[in-house]
Amino acid sequence: MKKVLLLGAGMVAKPIAEYLLSHHTELTIASRTLEKAEKLIQNNPNGKAVSWTIDNLDTLEQMITEHDLVVSLLPYTYHVEVAKLCIKHGKNMVTTSYVSDEMKALNKDAQKAGILILNEIGVDPGFDHMTAMRIIDKVQEQGGKVKEFYSLCGALAAPEEADNPFKYKFSWSPRGVIMAGNNSATYLKNGEVVKIPTEDLFKNPSQIDFPEVGEMEVYPNRDSLKYIDLYKLKEIETMYRGTFRYKNWCEIMDALKRLDMLSYEPTSFEGKTYKKIMARQLGVYPANIKEKAAERLALAIDSPAIIAMEWLGLFSDYLVRLPEGSTFDLTTDLMLRKMMLPESARDMVIMLHSFLVENADGAEQVIKSRLLDFATAENTSIARTVALPAAIAVKMILEGKISETGVHIPITKNIYEPILNELETLGIAMKEEWGLPVSDKLG
Repeated sequence: MKKVLLLGAGMVAKPIAEYLLSHHTELTIASRTLEKAEKLIQNNPNGKAVSWTIDNLDTLEQMITEHDLVVSLLPYTYHVEVAKLCIKHGKNMVTTSYVSDEMKALNKDAQKAGILILNEIGVDPGFDHMTAMRIIDKVQEQGGKVKEFYSLCGALAAPEEADNPFKYKFSWSPRGVIMAGNNSATYLKNGEVVKIPTEDLFKNPSQIDFPEVGEMEVYPNRDSLKYIDLYKLKEIETMYRGTFRYKNWCEIMDALKRLDMLSYEPTSFEGKTYKKIMARQLGVYPANIKEKAAERLALAIDSPAIIAMEWLGLFSDYLVRLPEGSTFDLTTDLMLRKMMLPESARDMVIMLHSFLVENADGAEQVIKSRLLDFATAENTSIARTVALPAAIAVKMILEGKISETGVHIPITKNIYEPILNELETLGIAMKEEWGLPVSDKLG
């Protein structure tokens, strides 16, 4: 029986553990919190829980030598350290995180060691790559070319749960969600490169009506340009990756950024109320702080952003719980307390690919591919859609069905096709529409 080491027992670990234990795998879960790991094992005789932290590299190295494959669900900053040990001991590795430049630099070493380090095998990134490449490969096999490609994804509360001013509840790391909002973005539009600095990220979002959900906002996601070569789309004119949110999210987040409430700069909160911190940010006296914030932002007092900040508690007389930190820490701490998705509530993952394609005969068509996935009784949607692609990939690697070595993401047919086929049997699948009129294209 093959042995898998799972590092981390966080919010997406449960479906991986369930899948691997149900497929005759010996699984060791190493976690800072032993109780979390034990809960995932559920007394399965093929499972073992270990208390471990990333600073204990000697124990990590020993565990790696005792297993056939390592799945890292640690924060992405630790993946390279794990990968180096996997290379040293000839063990395959899987992560759901974006590939860092430091990870890419290990490609030759991984090839020399004869191992695969498969990254970006979650939902976004991961399922988005695989479902896009399935269509791109088919178009190109038929002699066509992709002229425009939009890939949009969002992990959100189900519509019935979008009941706070942000219309958002966290089904995964709040810090990760908000940190992503501090990124800049770059994309290709009609042959021109568009660069969006972080301060403008939430300005001018697109509006898209998503079937069965309603009108959504979309803002650009990181660097779309690198996918032109990855997806082999050298003739493309528009390449845009974006993030779905419910209406008003972008106005609220833009307001928080304009007031410097998402800064990483360390500061003291000792003895300060939230109102006084806001006043300090604005450089004004605390009296009538809500009105002063609205005036600074040039927003109405009953605008979605002002209502959301008041609901969050940023204008309140309560003492800040943190003695020191950053305004990012302060804001995310409030969100953590007020915006977590309740355990019994539904979340959802939505995804949309939209292609403008020129066929071999010169005619044009639009292809759209959509995912609408809701939580099950057992697992959240974000946990399932992140974890199951990774779990299936682990099984395929252990069975010798993936022969690549080096640092990879799942964009080749021999990797994505069997994973997508099995995901369909588990109820995770895109609905494709081919042959739509050009008038249906995005943008």
